[in-house]
Amino acid sequence: MSRGKAGKGSRGPIAGTAEGRGGSAGNARAAITGKAGKGGERATRPGGGAAGTKAGRPEPAAAKAGPGNGGSPLTQQAIRQRNLSLVMRTVAGRAPISRAAVAGQVGLTRAAVSTLVDELVRAGLLVELGPEALQSSGVGRPGSALALNDRGPAGIGAEIGVDHLAACAVDLRGEVRARVRVAADNRGRPAGPVLAELAALVDRVAGEARAEGLRPAGLAVAVPGLVTRDGHTVVRAPNLGWSRVDLGPALRDAPAPLSVDNEANLGALAELWTSGGSAPQDFVHVSAEIGIGAAIVVDGRLLRGRHGFAGELGHVPIHPDGPACVCGGRGCLEQYAGEEAVLRAAGLASGPGAIDVLAEHAARGDEAARGALRDAGSALGIALAGAVNLLDPETVVLGGALSRLAPWLLPALEEELGRRVTDPDRPHRGTVTVSRLGSDGPLLGAAHAVVQAVLDDPVGGGTPGG
Repeated sequence: MSRGKAGKGSRGPIAGTAEGRGGSAGNARAAITGKAGKGGERATRPGGGAAGTKAGRPEPAAAKAGPGNGGSPLTQQAIRQRNLSLVMRTVAGRAPISRAAVAGQVGLTRAAVSTLVDELVRAGLLVELGPEALQSSGVGRPGSALALNDRGPAGIGAEIGVDHLAACAVDLRGEVRARVRVAADNRGRPAGPVLAELAALVDRVAGEARAEGLRPAGLAVAVPGLVTRDGHTVVRAPNLGWSRVDLGPALRDAPAPLSVDNEANLGALAELWTSGGSAPQDFVHVSAEIGIGAAIVVDGRLLRGRHGFAGELGHVPIHPDGPACVCGGRGCLEQYAGEEAVLRAAGLASGPGAIDVLAEHAARGDEAARGALRDAGSALGIALAGAVNLLDPETVVLGGALSRLAPWLLPALEEELGRRVTDPDRPHRGTVTVSRLGSDGPLLGAAHAVVQAVLDDPVGGGTPGG
């Protein structure tokens, strides 16, 4: 297990909302007027209209009394939850920051913000750093700086891969405080032993987080398969050989609440949550190890589909009469650009570390390796051309093992996009970018999902993943 600061790309401002919840910072801009009663605020709407929130970049908007989502009235408790979340996200994005500056950003009175801040400090979510942490304007007495508590709640993330298991802990500031990854051949293994090993890793990471003074606030698990939208059941994971596997019983002793999501979804959300607001708001994130998955982000939000199964790019047919696939179809993208297909074409053995071996062969000019990657890039380009024509994203992001192999995949991939994308003004080069997070994306996305739930509901404890 390694401990310490986040690696490259694994830390960043986390002020954006957790996707799919409609933005806990609130959907209408308002100011608190009048005297705040004990534990409550009154809200009215000033001029300025509505303001929403998207992942990665907050648009401060204090909650107001009146109809909420779906027209139901917001209760005083809901107003308070939203305003606590608003203060947390403002501090997350702008720390160190004074109470007065928070009030100016969110449109609440200083008295209301002070009440909210006091509650968050008592809950161990915020800390006061003192006036010396602020740049003095030279006018009046400086306020005390606020920051997220790096000894408060922590998000625990875990990942089940076909050839590995992993877990990590991330604090409220986005720092990775504990991490462990072990090689494991999980293909065809019964779910019970795999989940028992994962539970042991989670327990190990949570224990190290507690030793650092952190409080595990929940567990999110990334899996290479389809997951029920509102539960923690893996409906189907062909490359694991799993069907209808409920992770809840095996992880009942892990930090609660538990959520489970597709690894490509969490990889895409990690791009948003750790980018400091620089990530595109419309993109397709493609992730690959043994299989190939994709996540679709539209206007800063994850597009899940009716049943939560959107993004199964690996099972888009490239050649309808091609090789049989584990999904039951034929000629799927995974049969041409999946890890095992590429290794087989390159004449290399599969197994842990095989992608690094493939990259080494390609780097030293091995024509078999380069030819296999060229063919894989072409297959990816064919599949992605359909997605680009359908969705018109700003960019396509290559994550997972694809990021490691990008130098040899991109030329053929971009050539296919240039040939097949219908937008005459879209340059085929530059449409595809490489993830900053690489293969760490799904694991970091899982841990950050728990942190986002804390920011959404600071004193109530939300459920990760939306």
